[in-house]
Amino acid sequence: MSDPADDAPDPTDGDEVPDPTAEDAPTARDEVDADTDAARHEYDPDADHAFPDDRLNEVMARLTSDEAVVAYLEAQNVNPVDRKGYNDHGAKHVEIVRDRALRLYDLLKAGGVEFNGARQQGLDEADEPVIVALAATLHDIGHVVHRHDHPYYSIPLAADLLDDLLPSFYGVADRVRVKAEVLHAILCHHTEEQPLTLEAGVVRIADGLDMERGRSRVPYEEGGRGINTVSSQAIERVSLREGDETPVQVVIRMNNAAGVYQVDSLLKAKIDGSLLEDRIRTVAINTHSDGKDGNGSIVDRIEL
Repeated sequence: MSDPADDAPDPTDGDEVPDPTAEDAPTARDEVDADTDAARHEYDPDADHAFPDDRLNEVMARLTSDEAVVAYLEAQNVNPVDRKGYNDHGAKHVEIVRDRALRLYDLLKAGGVEFNGARQQGLDEADEPVIVALAATLHDIGHVVHRHDHPYYSIPLAADLLDDLLPSFYGVADRVRVKAEVLHAILCHHTEEQPLTLEAGVVRIADGLDMERGRSRVPYEEGGRGINTVSSQAIERVSLREGDETPVQVVIRMNNAAGVYQVDSLLKAKIDGSLLEDRIRTVAINTHSDGKDGNGSIVDRIEL
């Protein structure tokens, strides 16, 4: 489920990919054309990771096929999209958030970042990605109740699902602790709440990284022109890669200055207070900033 554009032949194969943050970097359009790390980074259980993944893979196999979880992911999209005309918050959004959360977690682990949530609960390192994946999957199920204040409705609903799921993998004490950390991460994807763990910070940021135009396709085609919908239509691609100065670099390709709202307002709010501000560098590039459509005078590049 990667971006179809990434299946095209890569003209830069064998060459070093330019750093979009370098002082002598090429034009914005050239930067994007050379971006070979722009896939959605779908989680691959067979790939090598910077963390122990056996337990995660076992949980994921059950999670993605659980009948109740699948039903919730479908039902939770009705209120935000069909009734409110808002951006997608269903199964596709959840899949993207979970994939990006695990990619972000993997890059941070590769960069030597030590996570605190599972560790402070006396759990194993192998439980860190389990917490991240479960929280990313269940963070929005409160939408079945209402779009407004949905993170708070997600807590009791997710708690019930976790009570059914976790006994297959944990004893009583450990499943209570895993459940506690998952619920904390779910609550703190809401910008009104303060993450106390890096696992929660990862989920919070990953939620903000689902911003491409595909997420708003339905409300946009049906006439929705709110700032969330219009600005996400301007975002073409989000890439997560290893950074030079930080463990993670986020590169965002946008084709219109309206995308600044997604980056400078929504994503920035997710990163602020995440406990990961100093470990992530974000660069947004306007690919139509050549002056031909008027965007060049507004914004060419922004960095967080």
